[in-house]
Amino acid sequence: MNFWEKVTGSDMTKEFKKFELRAKKLPDDFQAAWEEIKAHLWMYSDFTGRNLMPILDNVLGLLEETSSEGQRFQEVLGDDIKGFCAALAGEEGAKSFRDKWREQLNNNIAKKLGVQGRE
Repeated sequence: MNFWEKVTGSDMTKEFKKFELRAKKLPDDFQAAWEEIKAHLWMYSDFTGRNLMPILDNVLGLLEETSSEGQRFQEVLGDDIKGFCAALAGEEGAKSFRDKWREQLNNNIAKKLGVQGRE
């Protein structure tokens, strides 16, 4: 990826189009689950969303594999897709904007109070 692609996000657009082409090959119920997963994962995005690309790629691969084996997506994801996304993003270390802002606020307050070692 070159600098221009990184600045404009065109590399992510290309990758996302590939994801969508892969998702269109899935059965309808899997496509609906994919849309719900995308909606729930975006709240764990950094400013660009670049941190979610490997997570989305892996989830889509899981859906493809589950579909090809003739399983229902609920067997792998469970009934709580929102909880699945939260656990997945948490395991990957993705933080929501709220988490990042809270950390930044805590660090700023700690600096003002002269507290050392706050991370």
